[in-house]
Amino acid sequence: MRKKTTFITTSFLIVMLGISSIVMAQFSLVGQVRTRTELRDGVGKLATKGGYVSSLTTQRTRLSFGYLYDNRVNFNVAIQDVRTWGQDASTITPADGAKLGLHEAWAEITLFNINDTTMKKGFLEKLFFKIGRQELLYDDARLLGNLDWAQQGRRHDALLLKALHRGYQIDLGAAFNQNSDAITTGTVYTPGNVPAYVLNDIGVLVPTPASFIPTAAGGSASNVSSAAGTPVLINPAGTNGMNQLYKSLQFLYLSKKFGQTKVSALMLTDYFAKYTSTSVAAGGGLVYGRKFTKGINQRFTYGAMAVGTIGNASGLKKTWTIAGYAQAGKNKDGKKLEAYHGVVNVMLQKGKFSFGPGYEYLSGTGPTAVKDGSFDPLYGTPHKFWGYMDYFYVGTGSPKAGLQDAYLKTKYATKNFFATLDAHYFGTAQKTSVGAGNKDLGWELDLLANYTLNKFTTLEFGYSNMFANKTQMKAAMAANYPNAATTYNSTGSWAYLMISIKPDFFFAKPVAIKQP
Repeated sequence: MRKKTTFITTSFLIVMLGISSIVMAQFSLVGQVRTRTELRDGVGKLATKGGYVSSLTTQRTRLSFGYLYDNRVNFNVAIQDVRTWGQDASTITPADGAKLGLHEAWAEITLFNINDTTMKKGFLEKLFFKIGRQELLYDDARLLGNLDWAQQGRRHDALLLKALHRGYQIDLGAAFNQNSDAITTGTVYTPGNVPAYVLNDIGVLVPTPASFIPTAAGGSASNVSSAAGTPVLINPAGTNGMNQLYKSLQFLYLSKKFGQTKVSALMLTDYFAKYTSTSVAAGGGLVYGRKFTKGINQRFTYGAMAVGTIGNASGLKKTWTIAGYAQAGKNKDGKKLEAYHGVVNVMLQKGKFSFGPGYEYLSGTGPTAVKDGSFDPLYGTPHKFWGYMDYFYVGTGSPKAGLQDAYLKTKYATKNFFATLDAHYFGTAQKTSVGAGNKDLGWELDLLANYTLNKFTTLEFGYSNMFANKTQMKAAMAANYPNAATTYNSTGSWAYLMISIKPDFFFAKPVAIKQP
């Protein structure tokens, strides 16, 4: 009898401890399958005359697991697979394609929390750090964003120290990149993934030299190596035609709300490994490229943003944004940098309808300039701002002469549906070295419709047109993409249908309790 009582008591304690642990810990498991089918006829750059419309479907499959313990430990892992349908040239072999990757893997630890009476009090209301692979998302994702439009998204391997105190948010971030853990001396970094083999200058296929980024016309591995070429990379290092990932990065972000106005400031410095342009003998010829050596080029970006709201949608709601940023120091190629970026816009909302104008200026480099005057919008979400057709500051880069964007945006929104129609007028900030010398680039119209089918599923349709200035746009694009043909269509068009299914596997539909 005594043994039976002891067994029951022990079992009861185990069950209670288990329940207690479950109550203190929270789990989340969210999936996503997102397909996007596109018709492309001049996306990113104008299509050449006589070309064909391309069509494709890309897919992101993501699974995110989260664990939160007692509001002190937050753990998250997001695994994703990104591919184009048919990219694996086989339907049966497991050896074809390796596109599974780790999008996020971070832990967040709370050090102080004034709202937790069981924790030791600190000099700040709340202090915590977040370490690991993570998205950096601040303000409207202009300079630091998760680039969610791209199927692969954007992430950084970084450490964040985050504080909340009297309405202020203070974040300190740092990242330091290295190629592998097999390094025993020095910190020389090769800031890009290169193919294992490249063509030398006489067309012989040779192994890519170590600590070396080869160069070829158009950055294509199918072209012979050349001193005047651009880096040959397996994957681009980032948006805005970036061909070199930073060696390290630090930033300070401050923000505070004053009534219905939020003010924020960002101070960021990123360091790029120095290189020398050289050649290496291989296969009876030469491989030209960049040999990375000791030393860094340091770039500073700093500025502020204010976003405010006046009134509400039942009357006339006015939302405004004003922002300004500057860049100094040296660019990644070691050239002295002096660049600027300005933003001003307003949206007026009455009921379900809203509209408003805006203007953005990103400085550029003139034909005879000694300094680099081209502003680089860092690691944000450019698709969101400078036209959905991704002509500017996305994978294909941007005009060296900078950009002016004057736009009018409209939106109609209901509970499960919204549609937008935006018109952009683009011009360069500086005169270009080609064309008639004016700054006109062209017009873009973007139509988007989004419908929420159920809690987990959305359908989105988009259609865009680019109407390029017949002389200047072609000239600017030819200068920006020297490997492209010189004859372009003056218009571009693009359509897509995106389906996003994002189930929350632990979601439980609320059940109404019938009153007696």
